[in-house]
Amino acid sequence: MMHKPLISSDLIVIDGDRGKNYPKQEDFLTSGHCIFLNTTNVTKNGFDFSECIFISEEKNNTLGKGIVKANDIVLTTRGTVGNSGFYSEIISKNFPACRINSGMVILRCNSEKLNPYFVYIFIKSDLFLSQVDALRSGSAQPQLPIRDIKQITIPDLTLQKQHGIASILGSIDDKIDLNHRTNETLEAMARTLFRDWFVDFGPTRAKMAGQTPYLAPEVWELFPDRLDDEGKPEGWRNTVLETLVTVNPPERLQKNADAPYLSMSELPVVGCLASEPVRRPFSSGSKFRNGDTLFARITPCLENGKTALVHHLEEGEVGWGSTEFLVLRGKNHVPFPWVYLLARDDLFRTYAIQGMSGTSGRQRVPSEILEKYEIVVPEGNALWKAFERQTLPMFEKIFESGAQGADLAQLRDLLLPKLMSGEIRIRDAEKTVADAL
Repeated sequence: MMHKPLISSDLIVIDGDRGKNYPKQEDFLTSGHCIFLNTTNVTKNGFDFSECIFISEEKNNTLGKGIVKANDIVLTTRGTVGNSGFYSEIISKNFPACRINSGMVILRCNSEKLNPYFVYIFIKSDLFLSQVDALRSGSAQPQLPIRDIKQITIPDLTLQKQHGIASILGSIDDKIDLNHRTNETLEAMARTLFRDWFVDFGPTRAKMAGQTPYLAPEVWELFPDRLDDEGKPEGWRNTVLETLVTVNPPERLQKNADAPYLSMSELPVVGCLASEPVRRPFSSGSKFRNGDTLFARITPCLENGKTALVHHLEEGEVGWGSTEFLVLRGKNHVPFPWVYLLARDDLFRTYAIQGMSGTSGRQRVPSEILEKYEIVVPEGNALWKAFERQTLPMFEKIFESGAQGADLAQLRDLLLPKLMSGEIRIRDAEKTVADAL
């Protein structure tokens, strides 16, 4: 398989504007004319626009290079090196104005010589990332300078073959993306239900206002008819988290025992699915089982929202990981979806952030702070069971589609080098992918 330089007259690197007009903190907006990409927007799985910052049209007009166009590839080059996103036609219509920050570059293809999506698939693959690993510079703040990007090579394939590979593997990415968006919808539904029942007391308020029931009759009747003088549903009680949830539950692992391991980097900012654990000899750290919630306790991971539900392990298996996340496990009748959704709730996260202590560069949440979080809950088990019946199927679907997405990503990564080398013909790969989808 012949290779050629990735950067050439057919693919150029565009840096961002780093001059005197580079946006300051006060220039950033929660909505506005132009997205200003940050590291949370460019992930190892493509773009994530769930949390964006913007700049005004006036500020955008003061900047020069660094504008992202349709079919551009954005590559992170500082800090988290090697993440990438494909700025498709659809994305460019939804976000017509977009700029990179100083830790990224734009890769722009001549589409008459290179298929942009083929290049993007290559950039996400081990064929590219292994070269990046060899070129990384800087230990405290890893970097990939443009001069090093120019040393990276890409297989030299005809445009027709590039189109074929992009079409086949693009269909896999489309399915992975569909699964991801479905999971986001399911989790959003579960979070809305949690907030309505346990934070806003929506059913009780609706009863007081004489509104039409919006839950099944057997669930509707579980909610009190009025709020008491403290503003909580009549008959519900005030309590603290430690009566409902164990923080860092005790588990046993033999020293040097081979066990599933999760680092902080495997915890997602959005969604509940962590990356697949790797097996490592146990030394020391947090220990967890399936159904536990992993809650980042340090800056900046807590502010970024890193949280996960453990679901990869075998029945009865104990995993381990960083001491920089806390393990939360529901007691008795408290279902795991409730614990996870509480950990994702804005009120709980704000409380945790306000309770951080330590130096400004490395603050963390003490476990005893979380244990004293005040919350209002119903008496008895009936409403807890109803909540579990409503939310558990949502998370089971999330786990199932997440596993399918992981299998499809593995298939994509397996097929790519074989298609490039000619070991597998495009026609044969089409059948393999069709069967998997």
